[in-house]
Amino acid sequence: MPNNNPLERRSYSFEVRAGEANDTGLRTIVGRPIVYGQRTNLGPFDEIIEPGALDGTDLRDVRFLLNHDLSKVPMARSRRNKKNSTMQLSPDKEGMAMEATVDTANHADARTLCSALDRGDLDGMSFMFSITDEEWEDLQSDHPTRHIRKIGTVVEVSAVTFPAYEQTEIS
Repeated sequence: MPNNNPLERRSYSFEVRAGEANDTGLRTIVGRPIVYGQRTNLGPFDEIIEPGALDGTDLRDVRFLLNHDLSKVPMARSRRNKKNSTMQLSPDKEGMAMEATVDTANHADARTLCSALDRGDLDGMSFMFSITDEEWEDLQSDHPTRHIRKIGTVVEVSAVTFPAYEQTEIS
């Protein structure tokens, strides 16, 4: 990674759609791993990702995992967001949308994920990122708020069991 800022993870609820498997076992999953302007309670503080925080963000190499398990083979990957990548990331006015093509015939985690999505057992998403610009408010209080103004890099997005953010939209 080019910058030395620490990586952080955020999770939140969202609705996921998984398309029907075709003869090759490929399924499409769409989600929104990052939302703008939504407050979430992270325990010692609240956090809000401000609109435009993804402008200029490094999205050169982003993996799609299950529950942030970095020891597993990614289910999909975006390399410079090229059309031949198995995942496309689309920053927009609401945050970031993603569309991933997963191989349920040859990837056990993809099968597990699609099964959980089909049953409605999994409905959260998360991301791992670095912050290059933030602003704190109410630092004198017992529960300050961090405004993330600029995300430096996103290295991973995950479908997760326990999301931190409950507010999101799905396309």
